Amino acid sequence: MPRHFIELFDLDAAEVRALLDLALDLKRRGRGGLRAPRLAGRLLGMVFDKPSMRTRISFEAAMAHLGGSTVYMTGKEVGLGVREPLPDFARVVSEYVDALAVRTFSQQMVADLAGLAGVPVINALTDSDHPCQAMSDLLTIREALGGLEGVSIAFIGDGNNVARSLAVAAALTGMSFVLGCPEGYVFPDEFRRRFEAKFPGVPLVETHDPGEAVRSAEVVYTDVWCSMGQEQEADHRRSKFEPFRVDRALMAGAKADALFLHCLPAHRGEEVAAEVIDGPRSLIVPQAANRLHFQKALLLHLINGEPTAERPTQ
Repeated sequence: MPRHFIELFDLDAAEVRALLDLALDLKRRGRGGLRAPRLAGRLLGMVFDKPSMRTRISFEAAMAHLGGSTVYMTGKEVGLGVREPLPDFARVVSEYVDALAVRTFSQQMVADLAGLAGVPVINALTDSDHPCQAMSDLLTIREALGGLEGVSIAFIGDGNNVARSLAVAAALTGMSFVLGCPEGYVFPDEFRRRFEAKFPGVPLVETHDPGEAVRSAEVVYTDVWCSMGQEQEADHRRSKFEPFRVDRALMAGAKADALFLHCLPAHRGEEVAAEVIDGPRSLIVPQAANRLHFQKALLLHLINGEPTAERPTQ
């Protein structure tokens, strides 16, 4: 059976650590000009229902750095689940590619594909999860702070896909996590039940006071107020999230020198003030860059079964 990467609930702490170690090793080697063709001749299929800049380019660059290649298809071209029944697509495309990255709306569709495909399936974003982003965020925090255990992170925004994956990532690595959001925008009950079952005793803290959320935070993270597919709610969301803008005053309530993260794209002056996202504590560029390094580690793990960074220097 192929390995898949669908949601972080499927991983344990050792697997997360091994993937991060491998990503850091690959980053170090890449910066030194070492790009061994460990996936030479391999092909990654990419089916994207949602537009993307960072996810698409980082996957394509990752395969190129590792000696492989990619084929990109929009959901409209494939007609996934409409023109092409899911089982037919999964079985046929598995004959063509060595792994498949899917960026779509439905988490269930990605899970169903994983159950049908003969090659690894990667969740490149759904409405429920964004596991590749969360793992890249862990990489960024670990590099900046020297470790993850005991780090306090505050997510200012709704309990969306980014926040859910980040909360699970935090629990897997010993970080504390707080969600600061308006009333009505907490984590869904189903997510909370799964979190509490997977991590008994780990608090999943939610507050409607942004100042309380960032108190003691070493990392402050935010996302757009209106995600893809929520455009019709834009005006209502802006009115609800206005007090939750991450600006200089809110950052002053966090720990001294607290880091700022954002998964991008960002709306300056809306969810975050320009003085914060363009300020000295913002790590948005290395955070985005780490998408490449984690993607490389993930592809090696899923396609080649390389779990650790303990490899001879090449």
